[in-house]
Amino acid sequence: MVSPDPVDARLLAMIAEMGRAAVHEVAARLGMDPREAAARLITLSGSGLPLLVGVECDPNGIRKALANSMAWGNYNGPPPAAQRQYPPYQAPPSVPFPAQPAAQQPQQTWGPPQTAGWARGDQQPMFGGSKGASGQRTGKIGTSLETEGLEGATFSIQLIEVVDPADFLFTAAGYKLADGERAVVVHTELTNTGAIPFNSLPDMYLVLMARTGEPVAKAPVSLSSRPPHKIGVQPGETAGGHTVYVLPEDTSITAVRWSARPEIDLNTLVWTIDD
Repeated sequence: MVSPDPVDARLLAMIAEMGRAAVHEVAARLGMDPREAAARLITLSGSGLPLLVGVECDPNGIRKALANSMAWGNYNGPPPAAQRQYPPYQAPPSVPFPAQPAAQQPQQTWGPPQTAGWARGDQQPMFGGSKGASGQRTGKIGTSLETEGLEGATFSIQLIEVVDPADFLFTAAGYKLADGERAVVVHTELTNTGAIPFNSLPDMYLVLMARTGEPVAKAPVSLSSRPPHKIGVQPGETAGGHTVYVLPEDTSITAVRWSARPEIDLNTLVWTIDD
């Protein structure tokens, strides 16, 4: 059996710790795309490991859904495997591994940790405005922008702060950066303002935008000192979480972008970061 790569090893370690769990729960705890986690687990299961990847459902509910022609229309099943398309998975540039906490390095923090406008050290606050009006899709750090999800949930997302660099937080959590890399931590809060539950991971497609226009996807790690997002926000609730990124040290970040799907659409939100 071929030894698993480091991402597979973290998946296996989490499975061994949890014993039994849904794929989306494992993915959420590791900050991964559930589809990527599922694909890896299925591959590992087929390699001879004592691992079973299964599906659980309400049989009657599934039968009713299949029988409901109004809901399914002319549904003829999924396309052949060769025709299926999934958004590409972007792994972080390096593979974190346990290390001794490093000495504290200077951090530059934009935005208010918790609620107040604040800037670390001699930096000035760089965020703008109050809660955005309905339909507002762009803002500064600290702004709360409103949008809706794929299942009809309406909610607002506030970009609380961006810690750049966040190398000390990263290494203090037991990870190590490769030469020429830096870590960034983004803190966001999602408030469900409607009557429909938000059933996704709030930062699934939260990306950093480089000055070159390229998106930087989140790293599949979480920090104990900065808890990650959890799946689901009920109506009337507010839930916060932190997203970790690993990127080249010289990459200049100009914005943070949120979308409900891999590609941008009319509901995409963008917070600009001033130099």
